[in-house]
Amino acid sequence: MKQTMHAFFILMSLLLLTACGDKPAPATGATQAPAGQPAAAAAPAAAAKTFEWKMVTTWPPNFPIFQEGVERFAKDVDTMSGGRLQIKVYAGGELVPPLQTFDAVSQGTVEMGHGAAYYWAGKIPAAQFFTAVPFGLNAQGINAWLLSGGGLELWRELYKDHNLIPFPLGNTGVQMGGWFNKEIKGLDDLKGLKMRIPGLGGKVLAKAGGTPVLLAGGEIYTALERGTIDATEWVGPYHDERLGLQRAAKFYYYPGWHEPGTELELLVNTKAWESLPPDLQAIVNSASQATSLWMLAEFEARNIDALNKLRSEDKVIVREFPPAMLRELKRLATEVYEEEAAKDPAFKKVYDAFKAFQAKNDAWNNISEQAYRKALNL
Repeated sequence: MKQTMHAFFILMSLLLLTACGDKPAPATGATQAPAGQPAAAAAPAAAAKTFEWKMVTTWPPNFPIFQEGVERFAKDVDTMSGGRLQIKVYAGGELVPPLQTFDAVSQGTVEMGHGAAYYWAGKIPAAQFFTAVPFGLNAQGINAWLLSGGGLELWRELYKDHNLIPFPLGNTGVQMGGWFNKEIKGLDDLKGLKMRIPGLGGKVLAKAGGTPVLLAGGEIYTALERGTIDATEWVGPYHDERLGLQRAAKFYYYPGWHEPGTELELLVNTKAWESLPPDLQAIVNSASQATSLWMLAEFEARNIDALNKLRSEDKVIVREFPPAMLRELKRLATEVYEEEAAKDPAFKKVYDAFKAFQAKNDAWNNISEQAYRKALNL
């Protein structure tokens, strides 16, 4: 059954790619076939060439869904290309340190990478919009913005000077709010708190008086267990339980105000991308979409069982953040965006586009998704 569904995802992505006319970004300087002449005839040597690429990630080895999804993507590309594009995947630390993925692909050390755009906030502050925005778009909304609302074009424009072409490759859905070693009763409880939290969420925490810390996934448990940090967010019940965070803290809060729909990214070195013939570019694009669909489905399917286990077997205390605190965090988030936009024209450009799309998306959601959820609870 799993193999059948896997094939179905690939087939549907290819059909959608054809039906919607969705084509990968053209290779700059690529030879185009004369009008009326088949593309294959224009560059037979390129079409017959075999490519062997390396891909690095920010994830621990064998990490479910994340690293698993990347391995799945590489296998799909190999299968669909008939072995003409082979991608060897390395987990974080196996070839380069996890948080050096961006530089490794940008410099051409490897051809591909996978991670989350907010890890590169120190290089490109506006990149954070392409992972997660506190009180921003959920998975459905961010996919709409990227694929149909102009977001992907902004993303690629932002990365162009770094010799990178980004693609959406996965989404976690709404995350949990995080693990804490004390109760969180209000905003004052965040003051002085050292918390592993990346991206714009970290800036909001800092504005609330906390201290954000950026750590790769493989370092989180040890830091929390030893008290180097007081709290951490990671993903959701399925991954948090596997990382063992329930052994280091017992208070587990929701919702994930800081990451309502965390988008993951495929990075491709521009020169490497331009070396691919159009059919292999189309395969990479299609395989990334198929993997994105699979990853989000896995998160949705596995989180509730893991949460039930955390509650029943590990006796984790699951709590909702106080509404008054969430309202204040939302106000502080807007302050952060406005301050960052005032300092960085690129940030302002992306922020304005994101904000405009979210306003439209929210208006539709009020009479679609939100109205339906309300009806379910009648």
